[in-house]
Amino acid sequence: MDLSAELSEFLRSRRARLKPQDVGLPEFGRHRRVPGLRREELAQLAGVSVAYYTRLEQGNGRNVSTEVLDAIARALRLSDTERAHLTHLAKPTAKKKQHRAAITRPQLVRPGLQHLLDAMDGVPAFLIGRRGDILAWNRLARALMGDFAAMEPEERNMARMVFLGDHARDLYLDWECKATEVVSVLRLYAGCYPDDPALLALVGELSVKSEEFRSLWAAHTVTDKGHGTKRLRHPLVGDMTLSYESMRVAGGDPDLMLVTYQAEPGTASADALRLLAQWGVEEVVR
Repeated sequence: MDLSAELSEFLRSRRARLKPQDVGLPEFGRHRRVPGLRREELAQLAGVSVAYYTRLEQGNGRNVSTEVLDAIARALRLSDTERAHLTHLAKPTAKKKQHRAAITRPQLVRPGLQHLLDAMDGVPAFLIGRRGDILAWNRLARALMGDFAAMEPEERNMARMVFLGDHARDLYLDWECKATEVVSVLRLYAGCYPDDPALLALVGELSVKSEEFRSLWAAHTVTDKGHGTKRLRHPLVGDMTLSYESMRVAGGDPDLMLVTYQAEPGTASADALRLLAQWGVEEVVR
């Protein structure tokens, strides 16, 4: 991916979402030729010249200082995740470039991690890697989310499952929110590793096959969802509200995450999860 183009489009999209009244500026006239703030308004808020900001928004981030990026991030009211994404786009480092050389290697799951997943009885848990690839899972995660073992390896990808599979649209009651989250995480990864050939292939495939993905990808939203709540509808046990936690796995691979789902004790969702766990045991016995 072209980092200059990505930087330009990201800044434009963040500027377009702000209105003058959002940042305490007077709105003169009803008809504005651009959505959101004008470049000169943003430059004023950031304390930089219009010419300097224009060059940056045109994708020329060479030699931009951290202080200027921070000022622009504050003016655009970026979240911490968006601020990090801006830095990745504007100031790619040699270390990141060196790390990109390793992203083509397959991610391997240590036997100890699989043992850990299997030991988490009653808790759906799985390991997710680069680009949203599902690398390992336990029995209850398979019962909840789908038979990963029956899928081809390239199909075990969260984005492909959400946008190209039928099961995800039935499973996630808030499918649109899940779809936005998946694309936002993928976009954040793209800012760190724009030269990942597998990522380019995935984005290309999804862009061709899914209009919804194309629209969300063009919005340039980024997020790093560490925890939250999901409303699910399982064909065997019905509706559930489950909380999830995402944690980075120690051991040298920064792109490996452990994800777990839990139900609040004493709720109907907890009862449904227990029923699903029992069903999973019966499936294994068969």
